[in-house]
Amino acid sequence: MRGMKMLRWNAVAWLAVVAACLPLSGCKTWKKLTASGQTLAEERKYGPTADQRIEELAADAKKAKAGSHADQVEFTRKLAEEILQEHDARVRCVILDTVAEFETPAAKAICSGALEDPDERVRMAACTAWRKRGGSEAVEQLATRYRTDREIDVRLRALRELGELGDKEAVPVLAKALEDSDPAVQYRAVGALKKVSGRDLGDDVNKWREWAADPDGSTAEWSIAEEFRKVF
Repeated sequence: MRGMKMLRWNAVAWLAVVAACLPLSGCKTWKKLTASGQTLAEERKYGPTADQRIEELAADAKKAKAGSHADQVEFTRKLAEEILQEHDARVRCVILDTVAEFETPAAKAICSGALEDPDERVRMAACTAWRKRGGSEAVEQLATRYRTDREIDVRLRALRELGELGDKEAVPVLAKALEDSDPAVQYRAVGALKKVSGRDLGDDVNKWREWAADPDGSTAEWSIAEEFRKVF
C-alpha cells in the first residue's frame, strides 16, 4: 500500500505544474493552427500541431514496444515529462492511452497523476487507462475517482470501467453507488454489477440491492458486509 502511495503523483503538484505550463505553451495561438494548414515556417515557429504530435507519439510507441525494457522505461519517462508540458487535452488523452500498455514506473505514475488533471476528458481517459492496466490498484483508483470527482461524467466513467474490470473487489463500491440519489449513477452501477456478477436481474435497482446484500446466498466469500469492511 505504501508503495502505491509513493507512486501516486501529488494532486496539487500535478495541477500546479500543468497550470504553470499553460501560459508558456501559446494555447491561443495553437488553437488557430491545423495540421493541414500549417506551413513549414509556422511549424518552425510554433512547433508541430496536435495531430502531428499524436502521429509522432504513435510511431515512437511502436518502436518502444519492439525494443527492450530499458527502451520502454526511457520512452515512458520522457512521456511523463511531456504530459506536464502538453497544453492540448486531446494529446494528453492519447498519451494516457499509450502508456496504459506499458509496465513501467513512469507509465503508472502518469496514469495516477492524470486522475487529477484539470480537464475532465483527461480524467475520463485516465479511468480507461486504469481499466486496461487492471488489478487491485485499478479497483482502488477507480473507486476513489467515483467517490471524489466533481464531474458526473467522470464518476460515471469510473463506474463503467469498474464493471469492465470484472473484479469482485469492485462489488462494495458498486453496491454503494446503488444508493446514490442520481438515477444515472444508479443505472451505471446496475450495468457494472451485471458485468461483475455475470447475472442479469434487469434494471430494477431494488433487485440489485437485494442481491448485493448477499450475492451468493450462504457463501461467506461474497458477503457484502465483509467486503465493505475490507474497503471502508
